[in-house]
Amino acid sequence: MQPFLPDSVAADKAYSNGPCRQYLRRRGIRHTIPEKADSQAAQLRKGSRGGRPPGFDEDRYKKHNTLERAVNKRKSCRAVATRYDKRGYVLLDSVTAAALAVWPRS
Repeated sequence: MQPFLPDSVAADKAYSNGPCRQYLRRRGIRHTIPEKADSQAAQLRKGSRGGRPPGFDEDRYKKHNTLERAVNKRKSCRAVATRYDKRGYVLLDSVTAAALAVWPRS
């Protein structure tokens, strides 16, 4: 059985290290990860030996923030936050119920 691989990933600065980016690149997964300030400074210090800076799409990253807030609202329901469900359809039902509980408030 093939594992699920996403088409793209948006992550925070904590995941901007080389191994994370290489892992995604090897699997052909596009990524939007901002670069840390100290990494940018190190690249500039090295000059042409510092390599090409990774691409970054600011518009896509702004959408990441919206998605994060939506997921955090769903996590206010304990069953979704703890993920004790063993089966996928049960988890989907829990997430749907949490979404329905949050929807009228937003």
